[in-house]
Amino acid sequence: MIKKFFLLIGISVCAGFLSKAGGFNSHQALAISIFLVSVLGTLLFWEFRLSFVFLGSSALLLTNTINLESLIKFASLDVILFLVGMMVLIGLLKESGFFAWLVSLILRIRNLTATKFLVSVSLISALLACAVDEVTSIIFIVAAVFEICDYFEVEPTPFLIVSVLATNIGSSGTVLGNPIGILIAAKSGLTFEDFIFKAFPVMLVCLAALIFIVRIWYRKPLKELDQKIKALGANEMLIKLISVPPERELKVSLLIFGVTLFCISLHHRLELLWHLEPNTVLLTIPLISAGCVMIWKWQRARKFIEKDVEWWTLLFFMLLFAQAGALHYTGATDTAAGYLAKVSGNNPLNLLVLIISVSAIGSSILDNVVLVTAFIPVIQSFKNIGFNLQPLWWALLFGGCLGGNITLVGSTANIVALGILEKERNIKLTFFRWFWVGLAVGIVTTVIAALMLIILPIYHA
Repeated sequence: MIKKFFLLIGISVCAGFLSKAGGFNSHQALAISIFLVSVLGTLLFWEFRLSFVFLGSSALLLTNTINLESLIKFASLDVILFLVGMMVLIGLLKESGFFAWLVSLILRIRNLTATKFLVSVSLISALLACAVDEVTSIIFIVAAVFEICDYFEVEPTPFLIVSVLATNIGSSGTVLGNPIGILIAAKSGLTFEDFIFKAFPVMLVCLAALIFIVRIWYRKPLKELDQKIKALGANEMLIKLISVPPERELKVSLLIFGVTLFCISLHHRLELLWHLEPNTVLLTIPLISAGCVMIWKWQRARKFIEKDVEWWTLLFFMLLFAQAGALHYTGATDTAAGYLAKVSGNNPLNLLVLIISVSAIGSSILDNVVLVTAFIPVIQSFKNIGFNLQPLWWALLFGGCLGGNITLVGSTANIVALGILEKERNIKLTFFRWFWVGLAVGIVTTVIAALMLIILPIYHA
C-alpha cells in the first residue's frame, strides 16, 4: 500500500510539473494534479475514494484554485438530487417484488432453446438497464441466470458475461440507464426524447452485434445447454422460477414508476409548455415521485432514504464533479480542448473518432463516471473553438458505456456481477477469460456507434 501511495504522489507531482511546462498556469496545473490524485486514488485505493475527493476538494479551496460559490455550482446538485429520487423509486420496486415478478414473467418461454435463452437474457438485460439502472438490473438478471443454469446443471459464467455485456450496452439507450446519461443530459441540454430517437437505435444495433458475436463465441456452452434442455425438458424449469403475483402494492408501485417515466419522457415539452428552464421537469419529477412514495410508505420513508440511497457513491460523485469543474474554472479544459483540436487537425470527424476512442479505452480502465466527469468540461470548451458539440456528446456517451465491456473493472455492473459469481458459486473469473470476449464486443460495438455517428445526419443537427 505504501508503494502505491508514493507512486500516486509521484505521478501526480510529475503531471503537475509537465502541465506547467506544457503551457498551463499554476492554478491549472494544481487543478490537474489534484484531480489526477482523486482519479488514481480511486483506481489504486478503491476503499478510500471518498477520502481522496474530500481532501482534494479542500485543497482546491484552501489554495484559492476555485472559490466556494463555484465549487458548489460545479458539484451538480441537480444530478445528485435526480439520482436520490430515482434510488428511492428503485427501493420501492425492490420492496414490492417488481424485479422478481418481471424476471419470472419474461423468462417463461415456450419451446425453450439455448439460442432463445441467450437472446432473451440479452434483451431483458439491455431493456431493464434502460428502464432502471445497470447495477439494479444486473443483480436481478444474475439471479435469474443462476436459477436456470442450476436447474440444467450448466456453468453460469458464459451466460453471466453475456448478461453483463448486454447491460452495459443497454445502459446507453436512455437517460436512466447509467449515471453518465443523466450527467451528459444535464450538462448538454439533451432531452429524454433525444436519447430515445438518437441513442436507443444505436444501442439496439450494438445489442444485435453482441448477440451475433456471443452466439459464435459461446457455441460450445450453448450446445451443452441445448442438450440439457432436451434431456430435462423446459417446462419443469418454470416451476422453480420465483413467481410473485402482481398484487395491489406492486400495481401501485408500477403506476408510480410508470407515471414517473412518462413525465420524464415528456419533460422537454412540459418545460416549454410551462416556461421552465431546461431540465427542470427532468430533474424534479423523481423527487416529486419519491415524495409521494414516502407519504404512502411513511413508516418506511427513513429506510428508503438511509438504506436505498447510495450516499457514499453520491458524495463521491458530487465532489468529483466539483473537482472536474475546477478544471473548467481555471481554464485548463480550454487549453486541453485546443490541444485535442490540434491533434485532430481541427476536423470534426477526426475529433469525434478521437473522443469515442479515448473514452472507450479510458472506461475500460477507470469507472466511466470518473472519465466522463473529466471529459465534460473539455467538450464544453470545444464550443469556444467553433465545433458542433452534438456528435461529441454522443461520442462521449457511447465510448463511456461500450468501453466498459472491455475489462473486468470497466463498469460497476461488471464488478457487482463478478462479485456475486464469486460469492454464490465460488468461481473467480480470470482477467483474460473476460478480456478477449469483452475486447471483441467492445471494439465492434464502438466501431458501429462511431460509424452511425459519422454517417447519419441526425447526430450533426
